[in-house]
Amino acid sequence: MSIFSKIFGKKQTSETDETVRIGGMEDFMTLIRVYYQSVMAAQLGISNINFLPDMAVFKRTLKIPTQNNKLGIAERSKCKKMLSDIYGLNDVFFKEIDNSIKKNCKNANDIKNYLFMFQGFSQDLMMVIGNLMQWKFRMPGVFKKMLRGMTEKAIHDIMTKTDWKDDGVRKTCHNIRIYQHTLGYSESWMTEYVYNIVLLAKKEPKPKA
Repeated sequence: MSIFSKIFGKKQTSETDETVRIGGMEDFMTLIRVYYQSVMAAQLGISNINFLPDMAVFKRTLKIPTQNNKLGIAERSKCKKMLSDIYGLNDVFFKEIDNSIKKNCKNANDIKNYLFMFQGFSQDLMMVIGNLMQWKFRMPGVFKKMLRGMTEKAIHDIMTKTDWKDDGVRKTCHNIRIYQHTLGYSESWMTEYVYNIVLLAKKEPKPKA
């Protein structure tokens, strides 16, 4: 079920109700995609809303009016507020995304390549994290601070360690560093991104046997 059916499957007091709360991993990833697309729309002056499908659904579902006749501005602001309120992401996290897109997307033709690159970066990152932190996923949620510290160490290892025993992990770490260099994300940004996914993954209901 998508974030939008979750939100609007329940009765709201008004269309602009700010008290709506969601929170699963699917919701987090959906909002991240919406934020990326909103920044792209605002920075590149994209006028065709259908070019950015996640933002289009977000805008229509939450009935967000277009600001200054320019797509992306109001949508970015709303999405940023939701990500901050629900997941506690700070301004630095969003600024790194803004700067990464500004650096790599000079026109609309760059968007597809950028999103494909980010998807590869994210998938490789989570694959190595899953390999390095298997047992840590079973840690009780009360140890959030400890889990964050372990996530930070794992990210630092991915970016600096060279003597991996597993050749597959070594190659994937090399790919991650190439992605990171191009995208321009810091270790602290990567830690914040991965930590939220790990934390949310722990809360996902286990599939029934």
